[in-house]
Amino acid sequence: MLLKDFYTLDIIENTDVNKYSAAITLNKDHAIFKGHFPGNPVTPGVCMMQIIKEITESILSTSLTMVSTTNVKFMALINPEVNAKLTLDLEISENEASEIKVKNTTSFEETVALKLSNTYKRTTS
Repeated sequence: MLLKDFYTLDIIENTDVNKYSAAITLNKDHAIFKGHFPGNPVTPGVCMMQIIKEITESILSTSLTMVSTTNVKFMALINPEVNAKLTLDLEISENEASEIKVKNTTSFEETVALKLSNTYKRTTS
């Protein structure tokens, strides 16, 4: 986990072929929210992208490096004091070039907060 104690991974479920649903709880007391933004905390988009990467790594049991991001749509602010529990739905596939493609929808309650597609490659040592 890049940001220690930023979130807790509550559960990951395989919902269909190459489809997963993860539930996380954001730590509303994490230091990052003191600066982003004082009195009105908002989860940084880059942190959400990191969470998606970490969950994908957990599912695939491999380290990944991001190659590209497309179709990024931040649709609602994620305030951890109001909506700390998030659901991340991921569709994961691998193409002929050994790239890992991830389509993600992140939501809280009935509100979609984020949609994006990421492409990763396996990290080699």
